[in-house]
Amino acid sequence: MIEQVKKFLGLSRRKTGNKLIISVEKLERRVALLEDGQLEEYSVERDSSRNIAGSVYKGRVKNIEPGLKAMFVDIGLEKNAFLHFWDAIPAALDSGIEEIERPERPDRKRSNKKRLTAKDIPSIYPVGSDVIVQVTKGPIGTKGPRVSTNLSFAGRYLVLMPFSDRSGISRKIEDPKERARLRKILRELDIPEGLGVIIRTVGEGQRTRYFVRDLSFLLEQWSRVEEQIKELPAPARVFEEPDLVERTVRDFLTDEIDEVVCDDHAAVERMAEMVGEISRRAKSRIKFYDGTAPVFETFGVQKQIDDAFHRQVWLKCGGYIVIDETEALVAVDVNTGRNKGGRDVEKTILQTNLEAADEIARQLRLRNIGGLIIGDFIDMKNRRDQQMVYARMRERLKRDKAKTHVLPLSSLGLMEMTRQRAQESLSDSIYQNCPYCEGRGMVKTAMSTSVEVHRTLNAVMRRYQDTVHDIRVILNPDVLKRLKEEDEELLIELERRYAGRLMFRADPTFHHEKFVVTDANTGAELKT
Repeated sequence: MIEQVKKFLGLSRRKTGNKLIISVEKLERRVALLEDGQLEEYSVERDSSRNIAGSVYKGRVKNIEPGLKAMFVDIGLEKNAFLHFWDAIPAALDSGIEEIERPERPDRKRSNKKRLTAKDIPSIYPVGSDVIVQVTKGPIGTKGPRVSTNLSFAGRYLVLMPFSDRSGISRKIEDPKERARLRKILRELDIPEGLGVIIRTVGEGQRTRYFVRDLSFLLEQWSRVEEQIKELPAPARVFEEPDLVERTVRDFLTDEIDEVVCDDHAAVERMAEMVGEISRRAKSRIKFYDGTAPVFETFGVQKQIDDAFHRQVWLKCGGYIVIDETEALVAVDVNTGRNKGGRDVEKTILQTNLEAADEIARQLRLRNIGGLIIGDFIDMKNRRDQQMVYARMRERLKRDKAKTHVLPLSSLGLMEMTRQRAQESLSDSIYQNCPYCEGRGMVKTAMSTSVEVHRTLNAVMRRYQDTVHDIRVILNPDVLKRLKEEDEELLIELERRYAGRLMFRADPTFHHEKFVVTDANTGAELKT
Protein backbone atom coordinates (compact mmCIF):
# COMPACT_ATOMS: atom_id res chain seq x y z
CA MET A 1 0.00 0.00 0.00
CA ILE A 2 2.81 2.44 0.92
CA GLU A 3 4.60 1.76 -2.37
CA GLN A 4 1.35 2.42 -4.29
CA VAL A 5 0.92 5.77 -2.53
CA LYS A 6 4.56 6.68 -3.25
CA LYS A 7 4.11 5.75 -6.89
CA PHE A 8 0.99 7.91 -7.14
CA LEU A 9 2.78 10.87 -5.54
CA GLY A 10 5.81 10.35 -7.71
CA LEU A 11 8.09 9.64 -4.74
CA SER A 12 9.75 6.45 -5.95
CA ARG A 13 13.50 7.05 -6.29
CA ARG A 14 15.16 6.24 -9.57
CA LYS A 15 18.55 4.60 -9.18
CA THR A 16 19.76 4.41 -12.76
CA GLY A 17 21.34 6.86 -15.14
CA ASN A 18 22.86 9.07 -12.44
CA LYS A 19 25.98 10.99 -13.50
CA LEU A 20 28.31 13.51 -11.88
CA ILE A 21 29.67 15.97 -14.44
CA ILE A 22 32.71 17.96 -13.27
CA SER A 23 34.20 20.89 -15.17
CA VAL A 24 37.57 22.21 -13.93
CA GLU A 25 38.71 25.53 -15.40
CA LYS A 26 41.40 28.02 -14.42
CA LEU A 27 39.02 30.46 -12.74
CA GLU A 28 36.14 28.20 -11.76
CA ARG A 29 35.15 24.64 -10.85
CA ARG A 30 31.62 23.38 -11.49
CA VAL A 31 29.84 20.18 -10.49
CA ALA A 32 26.46 19.00 -11.79
CA LEU A 33 24.48 15.96 -10.71
CA LEU A 34 22.25 14.51 -13.44
CA GLU A 35 19.52 12.01 -12.62
CA ASP A 36 18.24 10.36 -15.79
CA GLY A 37 19.47 13.41 -17.68
CA GLN A 38 17.82 16.02 -15.42
CA LEU A 39 19.93 18.51 -13.48
CA GLU A 40 19.33 17.97 -9.75
CA GLU A 41 22.37 19.49 -8.02
CA TYR A 42 24.66 22.28 -9.16
CA SER A 43 27.66 23.83 -7.40
CA VAL A 44 30.19 26.48 -8.39
CA GLU A 45 33.45 27.40 -6.66
CA ARG A 46 35.98 30.10 -7.52
CA ASP A 47 39.38 30.72 -5.96
CA SER A 48 38.50 34.37 -5.45
CA SER A 49 35.36 33.50 -3.47
CA ARG A 50 36.20 30.15 -1.87
CA ASN A 51 33.54 28.88 0.49
CA ILE A 52 34.89 28.98 4.06
CA ALA A 53 31.92 27.21 5.71
CA GLY A 54 33.35 24.21 7.58
CA SER A 55 36.84 25.71 8.00
CA VAL A 56 38.24 25.92 11.55
CA TYR A 57 40.01 28.98 12.97
CA LYS A 58 41.95 29.86 16.08
CA GLY A 59 40.38 33.22 16.82
CA ARG A 60 40.64 35.95 19.42
CA VAL A 61 37.66 37.55 21.18
CA LYS A 62 37.57 41.24 20.21
CA ASN A 63 34.47 42.40 22.07
CA ILE A 64 31.43 41.04 23.88
CA GLU A 65 27.89 42.37 23.38
CA PRO A 66 25.77 41.27 26.39
CA GLY A 67 22.63 42.80 24.84
CA LEU A 68 23.02 40.60 21.75
CA LYS A 69 24.23 37.67 23.85
CA ALA A 70 27.08 37.35 21.41
CA MET A 71 30.74 38.10 20.89
CA PHE A 72 32.79 39.15 17.89
CA VAL A 73 35.85 37.06 17.12
CA ASP A 74 38.85 38.04 15.00
CA ILE A 75 39.64 35.04 12.78
CA GLY A 76 41.91 36.89 10.37
CA LEU A 77 39.28 37.90 7.80
CA GLU A 78 38.14 41.36 6.76
CA LYS A 79 35.17 41.22 9.11
CA ASN A 80 35.04 39.73 12.59
CA ALA A 81 33.05 36.53 13.03
CA PHE A 82 29.80 36.48 15.01
CA LEU A 83 29.64 33.94 17.85
CA HIS A 84 26.33 33.70 19.68
CA PHE A 85 26.54 32.53 23.30
CA TRP A 86 24.32 29.52 22.45
CA ASP A 87 26.79 28.50 19.73
CA ALA A 88 29.54 28.47 22.35
CA ILE A 89 27.72 25.92 24.53
CA PRO A 90 28.27 22.19 23.84
CA ALA A 91 25.36 21.31 21.56
CA ALA A 92 23.01 18.37 21.86
CA LEU A 93 22.72 16.01 18.91
CA ASP A 94 20.56 17.18 16.03
CA SER A 95 16.99 15.84 15.99
CA GLY A 96 17.88 13.99 12.78
CA ILE A 97 20.37 11.85 14.72
CA GLU A 98 19.53 8.95 17.03
CA GLU A 99 21.89 9.05 20.02
CA ILE A 100 23.60 5.73 20.80
CA GLU A 101 24.93 5.04 24.30
CA ARG A 102 28.46 3.69 24.11
CA PRO A 103 29.51 1.00 26.61
CA GLU A 104 31.41 2.16 29.71
CA ARG A 105 35.07 1.22 29.71
CA PRO A 106 37.20 0.67 32.82
CA ASP A 107 39.87 3.11 31.66
CA ARG A 108 37.33 5.90 31.35
CA LYS A 109 36.31 8.08 34.24
CA ARG A 110 32.74 9.29 34.47
CA SER A 111 32.46 12.95 33.56
CA ASN A 112 31.05 15.23 36.24
CA LYS A 113 31.40 18.45 34.29
CA LYS A 114 29.10 21.30 35.20
CA ARG A 115 26.55 22.06 32.52
CA LEU A 116 27.33 25.38 30.86
CA THR A 117 24.77 28.12 30.28
CA ALA A 118 24.83 31.34 28.27
CA LYS A 119 25.70 33.27 31.46
CA ASP A 120 28.98 31.35 31.76
CA ILE A 121 30.29 32.20 28.27
CA PRO A 122 31.66 35.75 28.94
CA SER A 123 33.75 34.43 31.85
CA ILE A 124 35.02 31.43 29.82
CA TYR A 125 35.91 33.59 26.80
CA PRO A 126 36.82 37.09 28.05
CA VAL A 127 37.97 39.80 25.64
CA GLY A 128 41.46 38.97 24.37
CA SER A 129 41.18 35.21 24.96
CA ASP A 130 41.70 32.59 22.24
CA VAL A 131 38.78 30.49 21.03
CA ILE A 132 38.62 27.61 18.52
CA VAL A 133 35.67 28.06 16.16
CA GLN A 134 34.25 26.55 12.99
CA VAL A 135 32.46 28.61 10.34
CA THR A 136 28.80 27.58 10.09
CA LYS A 137 27.77 30.37 7.72
CA GLY A 138 30.10 32.25 5.41
CA PRO A 139 30.06 36.05 4.94
CA ILE A 140 26.83 37.18 3.26
CA GLY A 141 26.45 40.74 2.01
CA THR A 142 27.62 43.14 4.71
CA LYS A 143 27.59 40.50 7.45
CA GLY A 144 30.67 38.66 8.63
CA PRO A 145 30.81 34.87 9.05
CA ARG A 146 28.92 33.08 11.80
CA VAL A 147 30.88 30.58 13.87
CA SER A 148 30.43 27.91 16.53
CA THR A 149 32.70 26.21 19.05
CA ASN A 150 30.98 22.88 18.26
CA LEU A 151 33.42 21.44 15.75
CA SER A 152 32.64 18.61 13.34
CA PHE A 153 34.72 16.94 10.62
CA ALA A 154 32.96 15.00 7.86
CA GLY A 155 34.51 11.83 6.51
CA ARG A 156 33.21 9.41 3.92
CA TYR A 157 30.89 7.52 6.27
CA LEU A 158 31.40 9.21 9.65
CA VAL A 159 31.35 12.67 11.18
CA LEU A 160 33.84 13.27 14.00
CA MET A 161 32.95 15.72 16.80
CA PRO A 162 36.13 16.51 18.79
CA PHE A 163 34.41 18.46 21.60
CA SER A 164 31.47 16.12 22.18
CA ASP A 165 31.36 12.61 23.65
CA ARG A 166 27.96 11.81 22.12
CA SER A 167 27.53 9.46 19.17
CA GLY A 168 24.63 8.59 16.93
CA ILE A 169 23.20 7.35 13.64
CA SER A 170 21.41 9.36 10.96
CA ARG A 171 17.64 8.85 11.14
CA LYS A 172 17.50 8.87 7.34
CA ILE A 173 18.61 5.23 7.56
CA GLU A 174 15.17 3.68 8.09
CA ASP A 175 15.66 -0.12 7.89
CA PRO A 176 15.41 -1.46 11.50
CA LYS A 177 17.81 -4.36 10.84
CA GLU A 178 20.39 -2.05 9.30
CA ARG A 179 20.10 0.37 12.22
CA ALA A 180 20.67 -2.48 14.67
CA ARG A 181 23.77 -3.56 12.72
CA LEU A 182 25.13 -0.02 12.69
CA ARG A 183 24.48 0.39 16.45
CA LYS A 184 26.62 -2.68 17.06
CA ILE A 185 29.41 -1.32 14.82
CA LEU A 186 29.28 2.08 16.53
CA ARG A 187 29.58 0.58 20.00
CA GLU A 188 32.61 -1.50 18.89
CA LEU A 189 34.51 1.42 17.31
CA ASP A 190 37.57 2.50 19.31
CA ILE A 191 36.59 6.13 19.83
CA PRO A 192 38.93 8.09 22.13
CA GLU A 193 37.52 9.58 25.31
CA GLY A 194 35.84 12.96 24.90
CA LEU A 195 35.14 12.51 21.19
CA GLY A 196 31.92 11.56 19.42
CA VAL A 197 31.00 10.25 15.97
CA ILE A 198 27.89 10.13 13.81
CA ILE A 199 27.26 7.50 11.13
CA ARG A 200 26.22 9.32 7.97
CA THR A 201 23.37 8.22 5.69
CA VAL A 202 25.86 6.93 3.09
CA GLY A 203 27.11 4.47 5.73
CA GLU A 204 24.03 2.31 5.13
CA GLY A 205 25.08 -1.18 4.02
CA GLN A 206 28.84 -0.52 4.38
CA ARG A 207 31.26 -3.00 5.94
CA THR A 208 32.78 -2.53 9.39
CA ARG A 209 36.30 -2.03 8.01
CA TYR A 210 35.17 1.05 6.07
CA PHE A 211 34.03 2.71 9.30
CA VAL A 212 37.28 1.74 11.06
CA ARG A 213 39.33 3.20 8.21
CA ASP A 214 37.21 6.36 8.10
CA LEU A 215 37.56 6.87 11.86
CA SER A 216 41.33 6.43 11.62
CA PHE A 217 41.49 9.06 8.87
CA LEU A 218 39.38 11.53 10.87
CA LEU A 219 41.43 11.03 14.04
CA GLU A 220 44.64 11.70 12.08
CA GLN A 221 43.03 14.82 10.64
CA TRP A 222 42.03 16.03 14.12
CA SER A 223 45.53 15.32 15.40
CA ARG A 224 46.98 17.61 12.71
CA VAL A 225 44.46 20.30 13.60
CA GLU A 226 45.45 20.05 17.28
CA GLU A 227 49.09 20.58 16.33
CA GLN A 228 48.15 23.67 14.32
CA ILE A 229 46.15 25.00 17.28
CA LYS A 230 49.19 24.66 19.57
CA GLU A 231 51.72 26.11 17.12
CA LEU A 232 49.93 29.00 15.39
CA PRO A 233 49.15 32.30 17.15
CA ALA A 234 45.62 33.70 16.80
CA PRO A 235 44.11 34.65 14.45
CA ALA A 236 44.90 31.70 12.16
CA ARG A 237 43.17 29.10 10.04
CA VAL A 238 43.93 25.64 11.41
CA PHE A 239 41.75 23.59 9.06
CA GLU A 240 40.43 24.33 5.59
CA GLU A 241 37.32 22.60 4.27
CA PRO A 242 38.26 20.57 1.14
CA ASP A 243 37.68 22.13 -2.26
CA LEU A 244 34.61 21.45 -4.39
CA VAL A 245 36.05 18.43 -6.22
CA GLU A 246 37.08 16.66 -3.01
CA ARG A 247 33.77 17.49 -1.28
CA THR A 248 31.91 16.10 -4.27
CA VAL A 249 33.69 12.75 -4.00
CA ARG A 250 33.06 12.66 -0.26
CA ASP A 251 29.37 13.58 -0.38
CA PHE A 252 28.06 12.37 -3.74
CA LEU A 253 30.07 9.38 -4.94
CA THR A 254 27.74 6.67 -3.62
CA ASP A 255 26.42 3.44 -5.13
CA GLU A 256 23.61 5.44 -6.75
CA ILE A 257 26.11 7.27 -8.98
CA ASP A 258 26.75 5.29 -12.15
CA GLU A 259 29.44 7.48 -13.66
CA VAL A 260 31.69 10.45 -12.87
CA VAL A 261 32.90 12.43 -15.89
CA CYS A 262 35.59 15.10 -15.45
CA ASP A 263 37.48 17.17 -18.03
CA ASP A 264 40.68 17.58 -15.98
CA HIS A 265 43.40 14.89 -15.76
CA ALA A 266 44.76 16.02 -12.39
CA ALA A 267 41.29 16.08 -10.81
CA VAL A 268 40.51 12.59 -12.18
CA GLU A 269 43.73 11.19 -10.69
CA ARG A 270 43.05 12.88 -7.35
CA MET A 271 39.51 11.50 -7.18
CA ALA A 272 40.69 8.00 -8.17
CA GLU A 273 43.32 8.09 -5.43
CA MET A 274 40.75 9.18 -2.84
CA VAL A 275 38.27 6.37 -3.55
CA GLY A 276 40.70 3.69 -4.74
CA GLU A 277 41.51 2.43 -1.25
CA ILE A 278 37.82 2.16 -0.38
CA SER A 279 36.27 0.74 -3.54
CA ARG A 280 37.74 -0.46 -6.85
CA ARG A 281 34.26 -0.37 -8.33
CA ALA A 282 33.88 3.31 -7.44
CA LYS A 283 37.31 4.04 -8.92
CA SER A 284 36.32 2.43 -12.23
CA ARG A 285 33.34 4.79 -12.50
CA ILE A 286 35.57 7.89 -12.66
CA LYS A 287 36.30 8.76 -16.30
CA PHE A 288 38.28 11.46 -18.06
CA TYR A 289 36.45 13.49 -20.72
CA ASP A 290 38.59 14.52 -23.70
CA GLY A 291 35.91 15.57 -26.18
CA THR A 292 36.23 18.69 -28.32
CA ALA A 293 33.01 20.34 -27.05
CA PRO A 294 32.82 21.56 -23.43
CA VAL A 295 31.76 18.73 -21.11
CA PHE A 296 28.71 20.65 -19.83
CA GLU A 297 27.43 21.14 -23.38
CA THR A 298 28.04 17.51 -24.38
CA PHE A 299 25.86 16.23 -21.53
CA GLY A 300 23.21 18.94 -21.93
CA VAL A 301 24.01 20.56 -18.59
CA GLN A 302 24.61 24.11 -19.81
CA LYS A 303 21.20 24.48 -21.43
CA GLN A 304 19.49 23.20 -18.28
CA ILE A 305 21.45 25.69 -16.15
CA ASP A 306 20.44 28.56 -18.44
CA ASP A 307 16.78 27.48 -18.37
CA ALA A 308 16.66 26.82 -14.63
CA PHE A 309 18.01 30.19 -13.55
CA HIS A 310 15.39 32.33 -15.26
CA ARG A 311 12.94 34.24 -13.07
CA GLN A 312 10.14 32.24 -14.71
CA VAL A 313 10.60 28.45 -14.75
CA TRP A 314 8.24 26.29 -16.82
CA LEU A 315 6.79 23.00 -15.59
CA LYS A 316 6.19 19.89 -17.73
CA CYS A 317 2.41 20.25 -17.41
CA GLY A 318 2.49 23.74 -18.97
CA GLY A 319 2.30 25.67 -15.72
CA TYR A 320 5.16 27.75 -14.38
CA ILE A 321 6.65 29.20 -11.21
CA VAL A 322 8.09 32.70 -10.70
CA ILE A 323 10.95 33.13 -8.23
CA ASP A 324 11.76 36.54 -6.70
CA GLU A 325 14.57 36.95 -4.15
CA THR A 326 14.04 39.94 -1.85
CA GLU A 327 15.92 41.26 1.17
CA ALA A 328 13.47 39.70 3.65
CA LEU A 329 12.36 36.50 1.92
CA VAL A 330 12.11 34.52 -1.30
CA ALA A 331 8.67 34.53 -2.94
CA VAL A 332 7.64 31.72 -5.28
CA ASP A 333 4.41 32.13 -7.23
CA VAL A 334 2.71 29.14 -8.90
CA ASN A 335 0.60 29.65 -12.05
CA THR A 336 -1.34 27.27 -14.32
CA GLY A 337 0.04 29.00 -17.44
CA ARG A 338 -0.73 26.89 -20.50
CA ASN A 339 -2.06 24.01 -18.39
CA LYS A 340 -5.77 24.78 -18.77
CA GLY A 341 -6.64 21.08 -18.47
CA GLY A 342 -10.04 19.65 -19.31
CA ARG A 343 -13.30 19.73 -17.43
CA ASP A 344 -11.77 18.65 -14.13
CA VAL A 345 -10.33 21.96 -12.90
CA GLU A 346 -9.40 20.61 -9.46
CA LYS A 347 -7.30 17.84 -11.03
CA THR A 348 -5.51 20.39 -13.23
CA ILE A 349 -4.71 22.60 -10.21
CA LEU A 350 -3.49 19.60 -8.19
CA GLN A 351 -1.24 18.43 -11.02
CA THR A 352 0.26 21.92 -11.39
CA ASN A 353 0.83 22.29 -7.64
CA LEU A 354 2.47 18.87 -7.35
CA GLU A 355 4.86 19.61 -10.19
CA ALA A 356 5.51 23.05 -8.67
CA ALA A 357 6.46 21.41 -5.35
CA ASP A 358 8.97 19.22 -7.20
CA GLU A 359 10.46 22.19 -9.03
CA ILE A 360 10.57 24.48 -5.97
CA ALA A 361 12.53 21.90 -3.98
CA ARG A 362 14.88 21.46 -6.95
CA GLN A 363 15.34 25.19 -7.46
CA LEU A 364 16.17 25.75 -3.78
CA ARG A 365 19.07 23.31 -4.16
CA LEU A 366 20.23 24.54 -7.57
CA ARG A 367 20.22 28.21 -6.61
CA ASN A 368 21.33 27.54 -3.02
CA ILE A 369 18.52 29.74 -1.76
CA GLY A 370 18.34 30.14 2.02
CA GLY A 371 16.31 31.95 4.66
CA LEU A 372 12.53 32.35 4.63
CA ILE A 373 10.71 31.05 1.54
CA ILE A 374 7.01 31.62 0.81
CA GLY A 375 5.30 29.47 -1.83
CA ASP A 376 2.05 30.88 -3.20
CA PHE A 377 0.33 27.79 -4.57
CA ILE A 378 -2.86 27.80 -6.61
CA ASP A 379 -5.87 27.65 -4.27
CA MET A 380 -7.20 24.14 -3.63
CA LYS A 381 -10.59 23.61 -2.00
CA ASN A 382 -10.05 19.94 -1.18
CA ARG A 383 -8.14 19.43 2.07
CA ARG A 384 -6.87 16.07 0.78
CA ASP A 385 -5.27 17.82 -2.21
CA GLN A 386 -3.58 20.32 0.11
CA GLN A 387 -2.13 17.49 2.19
CA MET A 388 -0.82 15.77 -0.95
CA VAL A 389 1.07 18.91 -2.01
CA TYR A 390 2.48 19.33 1.51
CA ALA A 391 3.55 15.66 1.61
CA ARG A 392 5.16 16.00 -1.82
CA MET A 393 7.16 19.05 -0.70
CA ARG A 394 8.34 17.36 2.51
CA GLU A 395 9.47 14.29 0.59
CA ARG A 396 11.36 16.32 -2.02
CA LEU A 397 13.11 18.35 0.68
CA LYS A 398 14.46 15.19 2.34
CA ARG A 399 17.27 14.92 -0.20
CA ASP A 400 18.41 18.49 0.54
CA LYS A 401 21.71 18.55 2.45
CA ALA A 402 20.80 21.92 3.97
CA LYS A 403 18.42 21.83 6.92
CA THR A 404 14.86 22.67 5.94
CA HIS A 405 11.59 23.17 7.79
CA VAL A 406 8.23 23.41 6.06
CA LEU A 407 4.71 24.15 7.33
CA PRO A 408 1.38 22.94 5.85
CA LEU A 409 -0.52 25.16 3.44
CA SER A 410 -2.31 28.01 5.15
CA SER A 411 -5.91 29.03 4.49
CA LEU A 412 -4.55 31.59 2.02
CA GLY A 413 -2.80 28.89 -0.03
CA LEU A 414 0.67 29.88 1.21
CA MET A 415 3.36 27.40 2.21
CA GLU A 416 6.02 28.76 4.56
CA MET A 417 9.42 27.14 4.80
CA THR A 418 12.97 27.88 5.88
CA ARG A 419 16.24 26.60 4.46
CA GLN A 420 19.63 26.78 6.11
CA ARG A 421 21.79 29.52 4.65
CA ALA A 422 25.47 28.50 4.92
CA GLN A 423 26.70 30.82 2.19
CA GLU A 424 25.51 33.31 -0.41
CA SER A 425 22.95 32.10 -2.92
CA LEU A 426 24.26 31.23 -6.35
CA SER A 427 22.69 34.35 -7.86
CA ASP A 428 24.45 36.57 -5.27
CA SER A 429 27.82 34.96 -5.98
CA ILE A 430 27.48 35.02 -9.79
CA TYR A 431 25.56 38.24 -10.40
CA GLN A 432 25.79 41.81 -9.16
CA ASN A 433 23.17 44.53 -9.12
CA CYS A 434 22.70 46.12 -12.53
CA PRO A 435 24.47 49.52 -12.49
CA TYR A 436 21.74 50.76 -14.83
CA CYS A 437 18.66 50.05 -12.72
CA GLU A 438 20.58 49.59 -9.41
CA GLY A 439 18.88 46.29 -8.68
CA ARG A 440 15.30 47.49 -9.11
CA GLY A 441 14.81 45.61 -12.35
CA MET A 442 13.00 48.67 -13.78
CA VAL A 443 13.84 52.08 -15.21
CA LYS A 444 11.61 55.09 -15.79
CA THR A 445 9.76 55.24 -19.08
CA ALA A 446 10.78 57.72 -21.74
CA MET A 447 7.61 59.67 -20.95
CA SER A 448 8.47 59.91 -17.23
CA THR A 449 11.95 61.22 -18.04
CA SER A 450 10.45 63.60 -20.61
CA VAL A 451 8.19 65.06 -17.90
CA GLU A 452 11.24 65.66 -15.70
CA VAL A 453 13.12 67.30 -18.58
CA HIS A 454 10.23 69.73 -19.16
CA ARG A 455 9.98 70.50 -15.45
CA THR A 456 13.73 71.15 -15.18
CA LEU A 457 13.86 73.29 -18.35
CA ASN A 458 10.96 75.42 -17.13
CA ALA A 459 12.79 76.09 -13.83
CA VAL A 460 16.20 76.71 -15.47
CA MET A 461 14.89 79.06 -18.19
CA ARG A 462 12.93 81.07 -15.62
CA ARG A 463 16.04 81.40 -13.43
CA TYR A 464 18.50 82.29 -16.20
CA GLN A 465 16.15 84.14 -18.62
CA ASP A 466 18.15 87.39 -18.36
CA THR A 467 21.65 85.86 -18.67
CA VAL A 468 21.48 82.63 -20.67
CA HIS A 469 19.57 82.43 -23.96
CA ASP A 470 21.08 79.34 -25.63
CA ILE A 471 20.55 76.11 -23.67
CA ARG A 472 21.79 72.64 -24.59
CA VAL A 473 20.28 69.42 -23.18
CA ILE A 474 22.27 66.16 -23.31
CA LEU A 475 20.20 63.02 -22.79
CA ASN A 476 19.55 59.41 -23.78
CA PRO A 477 18.55 58.84 -27.46
CA ASP A 478 15.27 57.11 -26.52
CA VAL A 479 14.14 60.10 -24.46
CA LEU A 480 15.20 62.53 -27.20
CA LYS A 481 13.12 60.57 -29.69
CA ARG A 482 10.10 60.94 -27.41
CA LEU A 483 10.70 64.72 -27.08
CA LYS A 484 10.99 65.26 -30.84
CA GLU A 485 8.09 63.07 -31.91
CA GLU A 486 5.48 63.77 -29.23
CA ASP A 487 6.50 66.79 -27.13
CA GLU A 488 7.92 69.20 -29.69
CA GLU A 489 5.09 71.74 -29.34
CA LEU A 490 5.70 71.99 -25.59
CA LEU A 491 9.39 72.75 -26.22
CA ILE A 492 8.52 75.48 -28.74
CA GLU A 493 6.16 77.01 -26.18
CA LEU A 494 9.01 77.14 -23.62
CA GLU A 495 11.28 78.90 -26.12
CA ARG A 496 8.58 81.54 -26.82
CA ARG A 497 7.77 82.10 -23.16
CA TYR A 498 11.38 82.74 -22.05
CA ALA A 499 12.79 84.08 -25.36
CA GLY A 500 15.42 81.36 -25.43
CA ARG A 501 16.71 78.69 -27.77
CA LEU A 502 16.82 74.96 -26.93
CA MET A 503 19.34 72.55 -28.49
CA PHE A 504 19.47 68.80 -27.88
CA ARG A 505 22.26 66.25 -28.18
CA ALA A 506 21.82 62.49 -27.82
CA ASP A 507 24.42 60.53 -25.87
CA PRO A 508 23.96 56.71 -25.98
CA THR A 509 26.17 56.33 -22.88
CA PHE A 510 23.64 58.25 -20.77
CA HIS A 511 21.40 56.34 -18.37
CA HIS A 512 17.74 56.27 -19.47
CA GLU A 513 16.89 58.58 -16.56
CA LYS A 514 19.90 60.91 -16.83
CA PHE A 515 20.02 64.30 -18.58
CA VAL A 516 22.22 67.40 -18.23
CA VAL A 517 21.22 71.02 -18.94
CA THR A 518 24.13 73.33 -19.91
CA ASP A 519 24.86 76.81 -21.24
CA ALA A 520 25.35 76.16 -24.98
CA ASN A 521 28.04 78.87 -25.23
CA THR A 522 30.17 78.17 -22.13
CA GLY A 523 29.32 74.50 -21.45
CA ALA A 524 28.61 75.28 -17.78
CA GLU A 525 25.94 73.13 -16.18
CA LEU A 526 22.78 75.00 -15.23
CA LYS A 527 21.13 74.11 -11.92
CA THR A 528 17.56 74.74 -10.87
